[in-house]
Amino acid sequence: MSNYAPSTPERRAALTEAIRAETGIDETLIANVVDEFYTRVRADELIGPIFNTRIADWGPHLAQMRAFWGSVALMTGEYHGQPMRKHLPLPVDAEHFDRWLKLFEETVNDLCNPKAAEHFMERARRIAESLELGIAGANGVMLGRGERFRQFAS
Repeated sequence: MSNYAPSTPERRAALTEAIRAETGIDETLIANVVDEFYTRVRADELIGPIFNTRIADWGPHLAQMRAFWGSVALMTGEYHGQPMRKHLPLPVDAEHFDRWLKLFEETVNDLCNPKAAEHFMERARRIAESLELGIAGANGVMLGRGERFRQFAS
């Protein structure tokens, strides 16, 4: 799979189709993954309260997450939000990101073929690492290679 960022709508469409063909990921699968993942998140003892106290209407959030994962997994370019800015004020650290990744991995392993699950997880790991680094930095902590951001007692 190429990491080449397409510069034209035709190139983007061709890359999206190549990813679909290689992984089997489509909008229906993305919707199923997002919906099931957030069902698990909402029920989780550690990260559920963080989401549940901040999201009153889950419909718009799920639609936004479907667009986000379409852009991430299929390079559709549908999502135009600012995920870092939205996550910076959250009371989370490495433990929360680990749980998020565990729930996401369980979800994609339950719903996807192995190629699609790995495609999703490769991107989810990068997203979690990026958000954790950003939140650490916003809290005045510069993480070195391999270090994790810890602000709460486990």
